[in-house]
Amino acid sequence: MAAPSYRCVECGEEAPELHRDYSHGIIKITICKSCQKPVDKYIEYDPVIILIDAILCKVQAYRHIILNTKINIHWKLCIFCLLCEAYLRWSQLQDSQQTIDPTDIIRYAKEWDFYQMFGLASLELAAFLSGAFLFLWLTKDEFIQKKSNRNTLLIALILSGYGKLLVIPAVIWEHDYSPLYINLIKFFVLASNAQAVRVVLNSTRRFALSVIIVGWMVEQFTACIFQQLKLSA
Repeated sequence: MAAPSYRCVECGEEAPELHRDYSHGIIKITICKSCQKPVDKYIEYDPVIILIDAILCKVQAYRHIILNTKINIHWKLCIFCLLCEAYLRWSQLQDSQQTIDPTDIIRYAKEWDFYQMFGLASLELAAFLSGAFLFLWLTKDEFIQKKSNRNTLLIALILSGYGKLLVIPAVIWEHDYSPLYINLIKFFVLASNAQAVRVVLNSTRRFALSVIIVGWMVEQFTACIFQQLKLSA
């Protein structure tokens, strides 16, 4: 069985371990042979500090979360983000038609339009991921052919979409949001996605942005097709 491989959060070089355990509970953090800095300083940090650095899109925090930490909540996070996005779209649709008590959760669950918005959000996410993976298949064929690399990239893109949870305040404060607020959330999510791609591929910022832009264009194209089909129905 191969030894687990980690990445230095500072330079991105591979490392066999993050720390070494000695007797009597003594732990020594591994030093990177390339940059001579701790391989992962975040193993000593409070989770709140790590979250703040992730919100600031620091590449070191992304390397720690994506490459040096085993996280198995990505699908749960994905579903929750889709529910938040679907609810926001549904509430915008309802506001254009009639006023509904925002505390009437039972009534929301019975609305077919809500499930339709959830399906649309899921479809757009699938289109975004497909576009990003297709672009990588054309440009980095050797990387994307490895199943472990595909899984890591998929998890990274899903986790980096956590910014969609920022729509929760708009829900709590009775739909008190603006188009600027929604657009800022979308921009933050795309920036976070780009940082995740940059970390997984160990690529330049320009290439990571290219991957995300292609995925976003496929997502928008899919949304336009769905909208046209809806209008013609």
